[in-house]
Amino acid sequence: MSTTPQTRPGATLDVDHSDAGYRSWLKEAVRKVQADANRSADTHLLRFPLPERWGIDLYLKDESTHPTGSLKHRLARSLFLYGLCNGWIRPGRPVIEASSGSTAVSEAYFAKLIGVPFIAVMPRTTSAEKCRLIEFHGGQCHFVDDSRKMYEESGRLAAETGGHYMDQFTYAERATDWRGNNNIAESVFRQLELERFPEPAWIVATAGTGGTSATIARYVHYMQYDTRICVADPENSCFFEGWTTGDPDVTCDCGSRIEGIGRPRMEPSFVPGAIDRMMKVPDAASVAAVRALERAIGRKAGGSTGTGLWSALKIISEMVTEGRTGSVVTLLCDPGDRYLDKYYSDTWLEEQGLDIAPYTMAINSLLETGRWPD
Repeated sequence: MSTTPQTRPGATLDVDHSDAGYRSWLKEAVRKVQADANRSADTHLLRFPLPERWGIDLYLKDESTHPTGSLKHRLARSLFLYGLCNGWIRPGRPVIEASSGSTAVSEAYFAKLIGVPFIAVMPRTTSAEKCRLIEFHGGQCHFVDDSRKMYEESGRLAAETGGHYMDQFTYAERATDWRGNNNIAESVFRQLELERFPEPAWIVATAGTGGTSATIARYVHYMQYDTRICVADPENSCFFEGWTTGDPDVTCDCGSRIEGIGRPRMEPSFVPGAIDRMMKVPDAASVAAVRALERAIGRKAGGSTGTGLWSALKIISEMVTEGRTGSVVTLLCDPGDRYLDKYYSDTWLEEQGLDIAPYTMAINSLLETGRWPD
């Protein structure tokens, strides 16, 4: 039996997959995504009014001013650059994502920017406004009845179409440059440089993929700051239970009512060891907090902003009680006009069985007296 040239002893195996057309497309796609970052000014750091006598400053990083209106614009840009530079995103083939909304809106924007199709696999309960925004940016909405099936369905669609399943829940913490490069953490600390407390005592984040909290925590550790990181988790999410028990396999049976955060399983991009503290926030408290934000600064925001704000206010109440001064930072994740039929609708609250009155009273008590009611 003869030996083929490829397997003869001493032969050099050489296979060249170079594709000049693809490399030209890739360079242009990466340029377009990076140009979007250059066009986008940094997001603002807003102050939440607190009594001056407390000696405490509360800031919200306003991520709603990104071109697609949410914190997820940063993530989508990072994921597209990661997928492009890894050779996973190809011309003419769809990008597919499992998303409850805002990530899908931002990814649809970047898919349109580089000229590839986009399919969002999402729960049927996703707000109508988010679906409209995805379609506005040229994306397609693919619904599932059980949010736990989003991953499986996304993988199936990618295999069926020859596309790329972006998988934000796995790659969020890998795709973002946590050492700097104008990530959200570096931006916050740069904007605080001239404030009276430039190094915050606490930064409060919420977790959808876990990528934002991982980026902030890693940057804080890398830069040797004393800032501590708190993650606020909504109802119907397993991050808090997984973090407190150390069980990576913990799950929960139903999806979060606070869109964009909370997951039914511990996601690979959530990095428990980087986090100092977690709070489990009732959904009614998240809604009460986001409505309090509107009364305080005249801005509507999504429910996830309320989850983080509630936890930030709890931390501030501790600081007041203990006589500590300093600053606290949380995130304004996306605008409230996407949720007028949910968090700003009393009818929706009644349908969900949510009573926000006790939580509204708690916030008012803190802001008026400096004390959190028992």
